[in-house]
Amino acid sequence: MRLRLASFNLENFGARAGEAGLAERIAVLRPQLLRLDADILCLQEVHGARPPEGGPRRLLALETLVAGTPYARFEVASTRSPGEHGKEGWVADVHNLAVLSRFPIRSVRELRHERVPPLSFRLSTARPDPLEVSCRFERPALFVTIELPGGHRLQVVNLHLKAPLASFVPGQKLGPFAWASIGGWAEGFFLAATQRAAQALEVRLELEAVFDVAPDALVAVAGDLNAEDRETPLRILCAETADTGNGALAPRSLVPTCRSLPEDRRFTVIHHGRRLMLDHVLVSRALLARFRGLEVHNETLDDELAPSERVERATESYHAPVVACFEFD
Repeated sequence: MRLRLASFNLENFGARAGEAGLAERIAVLRPQLLRLDADILCLQEVHGARPPEGGPRRLLALETLVAGTPYARFEVASTRSPGEHGKEGWVADVHNLAVLSRFPIRSVRELRHERVPPLSFRLSTARPDPLEVSCRFERPALFVTIELPGGHRLQVVNLHLKAPLASFVPGQKLGPFAWASIGGWAEGFFLAATQRAAQALEVRLELEAVFDVAPDALVAVAGDLNAEDRETPLRILCAETADTGNGALAPRSLVPTCRSLPEDRRFTVIHHGRRLMLDHVLVSRALLARFRGLEVHNETLDDELAPSERVERATESYHAPVVACFEFD
């Protein structure tokens, strides 16, 4: 059996003031989804909205995007609103994670500060006075168990880590990207990097619990990790033998599938001319045995700084989708 597992950051998908209309974006994004020909599709940055007739907030834009495609028949799991309506099934207004699956979804759960508590930090550069803050993850990790033909169970983690942009520091911002001091920017950047590493740690600790029960678990961590291979978040998630120094732990490590690509194809984002591999599919050693190749659909990728420089009503995502291919008996 062939299995194609894809990840795509749709990037603020859902009509908002000042952005391209939904129909304009769908005209560009739907062909990309069809080309992926995915059996399991992990999406990031999907907005939610309330239906015109009222009722719970849903992924209305996503429903419109997949209408008339094979994905419309897939099962869907998504993150929920962090507010009181989340228990009633409401999704968040922005930046939901969603997993669409051709195969049955057997369990869904979110992981947010269950293994790593919110970080307490004193912003010494905050103005007018230093400030104690509690830093929470912007998005949970979405853990989904999917039942594949032949009795295989696949553990999929859809993950979107914090972007490598400095976090807000009171009194230190002159504008969206301008800072009043280097110290303020440095402290904000440190805080963002720490949050990104902390969420990677939480996912890794949860995976340790998975491997404790099933050492040969089929695990895939897919999403926008906002980090390249060998950067801190990926080192924590992958836990390679070179880092742990213990060969007995090797079966618990994850492998970045991007290493199967030649270096000139290994990028999902272009930032100020630099080609970066920020979107990933990481697989357990047991799943690696079934891995047959990775595709990165980056042929139309433009520099992500283009919207602020020359593009009006940008319709594309400035992330390239990736799809990992597997074979099962």
